[in-house]
Amino acid sequence: MDQLLPLFTYIAVIASAISGSLEARKHQMDIVGATTIAFVTAFGGGTMRDLLLGRTPVFWVTAPWLTITTFVIAVITFYRLQSFSNRLLIFADAIGLGIFSILGATYALQRDISPIVAILMGVITGIFGGVLRDVLSNRIPSVFGQSTELYATCSFVGTSIFVLINAIPAINTLPASLIGALSTFTLRLLAVRFKVTLPSP
Repeated sequence: MDQLLPLFTYIAVIASAISGSLEARKHQMDIVGATTIAFVTAFGGGTMRDLLLGRTPVFWVTAPWLTITTFVIAVITFYRLQSFSNRLLIFADAIGLGIFSILGATYALQRDISPIVAILMGVITGIFGGVLRDVLSNRIPSVFGQSTELYATCSFVGTSIFVLINAIPAINTLPASLIGALSTFTLRLLAVRFKVTLPSP
């Protein structure tokens, strides 16, 4: 599993960079705005995770190719996707949410942190980049909106599934990670498709 963590990180970063760049396009930002939003979406959650866990320097500082990849993806997305549907943004965001959530929980468990805190670290890693993206786009983060389809809840459920399965000695971490990430991804898409929200007060 440790050998696959960099691969999963790249996939999550690429998906989040696409999401951030598309969000910037929606708000009619220029290329500077697009790359900025892409960076905070891709790196925001992982940075918060590393700071809370005391993992310094944070993950992208020691991996310059992550920065280069994010910049290239942001530029390509901004200039080459002249037209795109909202589905692409949701799909890319769901991929980033699923993988980042599992990465956050994985790094927490590696430090022998309690399962519940590991789950919370997964949620923070999964959603915080999106929170920063929305704040910089001058709108209330979608994760906090009453009328917004389930977002943080999907991360919480998927990460909980990962932590529970990972606690079973007979099951390897890799299948647990795939099941957890796929659960988060699927729940998010289903929530959007059927407009599932949390109960209003």
